[in-house]
Amino acid sequence: MIESILLSTLRVTTFGADAPLTNASGFLFERNDRLFLVTSRHVVFDEPTKHYPDRIEIELHTDPDNLARTSGFSIPLYRERKSVWRQGKDSAGAIDVAVIEIDRAALPPNATFHCFTPAHLLDMQETLEIGTSLLILGFPLGFHDALHRIPVGRHAIISSSFGLRFQGEGYFLTDARTHRGSSGAPVIMRVDRPDAALGELPWKLLGIHSSRVDIKTREADTDEALGLNTAWYADILMTLTES
Repeated sequence: MIESILLSTLRVTTFGADAPLTNASGFLFERNDRLFLVTSRHVVFDEPTKHYPDRIEIELHTDPDNLARTSGFSIPLYRERKSVWRQGKDSAGAIDVAVIEIDRAALPPNATFHCFTPAHLLDMQETLEIGTSLLILGFPLGFHDALHRIPVGRHAIISSSFGLRFQGEGYFLTDARTHRGSSGAPVIMRVDRPDAALGELPWKLLGIHSSRVDIKTREADTDEALGLNTAWYADILMTLTES
């Protein structure tokens, strides 16, 4: 049997005029019977790199007994010249998270997936120590199990004070080896004693992986990359999925 968490995270391909542009990661979030795809905002729109796709495509499993069977599902990013994704801002500026609502009726028949829900978000009264073990589940450089079409996990730890906005921004830091294509991946923590509210996903959703951290003073010839990454706090999803 496949682990349920592997059916929560999807490969995201961006397109411009039907030409494939980039690969990324995303995951499904459900709230009040409404279904959303979550990924990084820069996956669907990124002015600094002039990345302006007009649609994305996700891959969904259609047979729980044969994971090699999948179906592509295309999502236009604009409707009547208006963007369909939701994004947010806070006191520090734009948040690198995008949420797109999905019409369940339009999904392929027998689509098989698992969703995070508000129950998977960490209670604000819970505390996590620096060094806590995490998992970043996604498609680094587009790499994945190409036969069964499932993501791979990278081990990570919390590397900044969790709950504190790092340098005033709405994210925390993780220490993990990450690559392009991991943008939009869920940053999750295993729950040893899950309650019924978590359903088939015994994990807590802590954040949305955004990008690697680097510093301008690093000398590429002599200094290794920091190996640190930004993860936006997942509670932003409660704002972005409001009616």
